[in-house]
Amino acid sequence: MTRSFTVAPRIAIIGSGFAGIGMAIRLKRMGVASLTLYEAAADIGGTWRDNAYPGAACDIPSHLYSFSFAPNPSWSRTFGTQEEILGYLKRCARDHGIDPLIRCNARVERARFDDAARVWQLDIVSKHACAQRSGANPNGGIDEVRETVEVDVVIAANGPLSRPALPKIAGIERFGGALFHSARWNHGYPLEGKTVAVIGTGASAVQFIPRIQPRVARLLVFQRTPPWVMPRPDRAIGAGAQRLFRWLPFAQRLVRWGVYWQHEARALAFIVNPKWMRAPMRFASSYLARRVKDPALRAKLTPDYVLGCKRVLLSSDYYPAITQPNVEIVTTPIREIVEDGIVADDGRHYRVDAIICGTGFDVADAGAPFSVIGAHGADLDERWRAEGPQAYLGASIAGFPNFFMMVGPNTGLGHNSMVYMIESHIAYIADCLRALRKRGARTMDVRADVQRAFNDKLQDAFRGSVWMSGCRSWYLSKSGKNTALWPGFTFAFRRLTRRVRTSDYRFDE
Repeated sequence: MTRSFTVAPRIAIIGSGFAGIGMAIRLKRMGVASLTLYEAAADIGGTWRDNAYPGAACDIPSHLYSFSFAPNPSWSRTFGTQEEILGYLKRCARDHGIDPLIRCNARVERARFDDAARVWQLDIVSKHACAQRSGANPNGGIDEVRETVEVDVVIAANGPLSRPALPKIAGIERFGGALFHSARWNHGYPLEGKTVAVIGTGASAVQFIPRIQPRVARLLVFQRTPPWVMPRPDRAIGAGAQRLFRWLPFAQRLVRWGVYWQHEARALAFIVNPKWMRAPMRFASSYLARRVKDPALRAKLTPDYVLGCKRVLLSSDYYPAITQPNVEIVTTPIREIVEDGIVADDGRHYRVDAIICGTGFDVADAGAPFSVIGAHGADLDERWRAEGPQAYLGASIAGFPNFFMMVGPNTGLGHNSMVYMIESHIAYIADCLRALRKRGARTMDVRADVQRAFNDKLQDAFRGSVWMSGCRSWYLSKSGKNTALWPGFTFAFRRLTRRVRTSDYRFDE
């Protein structure tokens, strides 16, 4: 027997980072009574829970990297640290009454749409510490409990940076020392006095390398492509400014607004005319020259692509760290990993105690965030691996009724705050649910022709952008399509997602 959507819709949100918590707050305000957040980990926080490596921080200023409806006048620094951002997110969940709605240690293994009942079946694997359960395994440990839950709406809020990518290097499984990804940092491993190899020089690596460099005996940084690095204008926010923001919230909104438009203006060079990158490139080159005096090392660190084609990194301590005597930048490609270290293409054997992979995440060619089987058996993972990830407005996917994504394909940014994009998705999905309720419909499914036309237009918008200027980046799939970024201004995305166009969808009434 099918249920009308007007009868207390049952909604599942998967993931408890910014997207999941923000969506839950909006739905709670809308009066949704049957709402559960499923979190696979033991605690909430998403990216800011997982990326707890030394020096982890945001590269967007704190006053902008926060919810507009939950300002934090107590940010201690211009750029928030991992600990402070995670604390902020937990306070948001607590203060808005979301904590009781969260099920931690509950991993959604599969979501399957029931064509007859017009509902979603979620296969969930939960973990419980045996010591906390009566009648549990007397030997202790962790019990896994499998269950199937029926819901009307699924909102996938896992985010694209939830699947760490280990490098595909021959022999990596044979390494006998410590090996871990920056997003799964081994805090129990003592780095002091060790020879450590770092693979990758992306956003995470430029943050943790300066923190571990003074601790290790020797640091080998294996660099495939040098990043463009700009100085990081970070500073402490004094008690006086915090009091001002607390007493005059409008002052903080003005700061937020100013930071937003400062960052949004950068999109002109990214999208409209990459030639405008020449001045920032001269500045970045001058910054490199001032920080790195050795011409041979400076040549290794000089990018040969247009600034912005790959992610621009902010750091004021990366260059000083890698010029220290115990650091070596290795630009020769890696041939293989052996039991006691790394062998480069030139045959040189680097013996190391530990390997840290700062190699980012599976994004452009990633499949579905978990097994998702839509209408008539459509498999989202198979579709995306064959065609590349795509959706309509990064939120809806044809053939998957009442299934919504947050921060889905082509919603990432190279110039502004992702929280702004998340709030746009929150508004859009909330409006979709209002449309369902207003129509008394059971499901809504974006039309395939609408999704196709949207993505064709999206890819056309990348032509001439800095991201298509010739470099190799995680933004691009193997086929050369940019499936990660939004090719425009964020205010344009906000305008598109302000209201749902019901003509874009098919409603099952």
